[in-house]
Amino acid sequence: QTSVHDRVETRLSNTYKEAAISITITTLTDVLAFYIGLMTPFRSVRSFCLYTSTSILFCYIYSITFFGAFLVLNGRRENSNKHWLTCKEVPEECPVGQSKWYELCCVGGAYDPHTGTEEVQPMNHFFKKYYGPFLTKSWTKVFVIVLYCIYLIISIYGCFQIQEGIDLRNLAADDSYVVKYYDNEKAYFSEYGPNIMVVIRREFPYWDEKYMSDLETCIEDFKNLSFIEKDIFTSWIKSYKYYGYHTKLNLSTEDVFKDNLDRFLRFYSDFKQDVNFTNNSIYASRFFIQTVNISTALDEMNMLNKLRETAQKCPVPLLVYHPAFIYHDQYAVIVSNTIQNIAVTTAVMLLISLLLIPNPLCSLWVTFSIASVIVGVTGFMALWDVNLDTISMIILVVCIGFSVDFSAHISYAFVSNKKPSANEKAVEALFNLGYPILQGAVSTILGVVVLSASKNYIFRTFFKIMFLVIFFGLFHGLTFIPVFLTFFDICSGTPAKNTSGPEEQAMRNHTNNIQVNSKDCELKEREIYDNHNFQPDDHRICQSQPCPAIWMITGNNHNHVQDNHMCVASTIPMFRVD
Repeated sequence: QTSVHDRVETRLSNTYKEAAISITITTLTDVLAFYIGLMTPFRSVRSFCLYTSTSILFCYIYSITFFGAFLVLNGRRENSNKHWLTCKEVPEECPVGQSKWYELCCVGGAYDPHTGTEEVQPMNHFFKKYYGPFLTKSWTKVFVIVLYCIYLIISIYGCFQIQEGIDLRNLAADDSYVVKYYDNEKAYFSEYGPNIMVVIRREFPYWDEKYMSDLETCIEDFKNLSFIEKDIFTSWIKSYKYYGYHTKLNLSTEDVFKDNLDRFLRFYSDFKQDVNFTNNSIYASRFFIQTVNISTALDEMNMLNKLRETAQKCPVPLLVYHPAFIYHDQYAVIVSNTIQNIAVTTAVMLLISLLLIPNPLCSLWVTFSIASVIVGVTGFMALWDVNLDTISMIILVVCIGFSVDFSAHISYAFVSNKKPSANEKAVEALFNLGYPILQGAVSTILGVVVLSASKNYIFRTFFKIMFLVIFFGLFHGLTFIPVFLTFFDICSGTPAKNTSGPEEQAMRNHTNNIQVNSKDCELKEREIYDNHNFQPDDHRICQSQPCPAIWMITGNNHNHVQDNHMCVASTIPMFRVD
């Protein structure tokens, strides 16, 4: 967007002036979002956040160093009018008789001679001439508000439908035999849950009737739980006592108990792994209880909590364990950790926005956009059959970082441009950044869309959540945020004070006396805007009147025209050129 005839240093400084703040905002928010993810107790999430934040940080460093250096080299090539591929000088105008292909490939690049910048892309014109004006119409704003309310209602409903926990079959590929195993287990053995190991963690006097009475009480407490099958109980100590009864052994004395334990374990080898009997001491042992009717993640969470509470109350030092507990453990902290990460990160996003966006209210809109996207992603994630687990938690952290990008760019462009009204600021922001934001969103979705066909649940989940993040972020950046910003004039800045000079004041007073039809005036303004021609101050204009050093716009007011040029006194000053 800089002038192609400016010095390379000037072009680069103008480029960084416009772009550096925006990419600094988004880099800081992304990096901090991921570093905040290090607070989670899940090591897999911490590893992911550490690697991702560091890679984004290096990407930012390369963007403001290496990429700028390549822009300089390319700008010098342009100044020398050298070919983009061969770096040999090429003609500025296409020689007569050459084909269109020759003009495209072997002639200097085209630019807009009026502005001195690269030709505006058709999509930019679409945002300025069609989409922006359409979006700022009153009835369109009402429709956008209604659409946002529908989006919010569906999202909140989805948040209440979200399921916690990961299905173990989802950790394997779709065509793995593990999936069939878990499917068959669910189909034919769903009545029975995990067989829970209850460990006596330290040395314990199994021969002492008083201590054994305490242990028996604890076992009864476990059996009385609603999800425990009382008749399925596996215990080496129970079998050992039965063995002692039939062999006439007095197991209430320590020596007899220990002397015969080895023989018992040889005869009943199934219990060998249940007792750590070393150097004539029992360091630990275990027994098993059977759970039933554990079918949902909520059942698993309740089972885990009840078992641990029962073990905690027992005077005997007990530990409950099952290999699946590594997955059930996340239920206790997944929701609280997700909410904590989202809340802390959103607060940090607000702080960064306040520091870097020169308007507090617009910073609040950026934070609002982050929260809105997170609610939408969480709600629609649940409706798309994605559970809240460590996998989706990782990608939700990504969501926080990426969701700020769209709204931060648009908000900064809105408050930093010089248009007088909020609607014009919104159109100008969409004109400058609408197409780049659209490009970024589409390229990101294209980058992850291949994962949608994966046989692995983790990759498909990554695609689903990333798609929702980018889609909702894009919709907020190009639709919701521009409309919401126009409702608050404070975001468009304070009205400019009257600092015009005497010539401009005289012209303004003169034009106030001209009474024209409002519709004709609007058509003329549009004609002037679309078909303007600039005349330099050394051109001969209205010989009978002095002319200040102002470039004027030619018009068709025949009452004040001499030699097809408009007199200064009859002209409304559109802008002045220093």
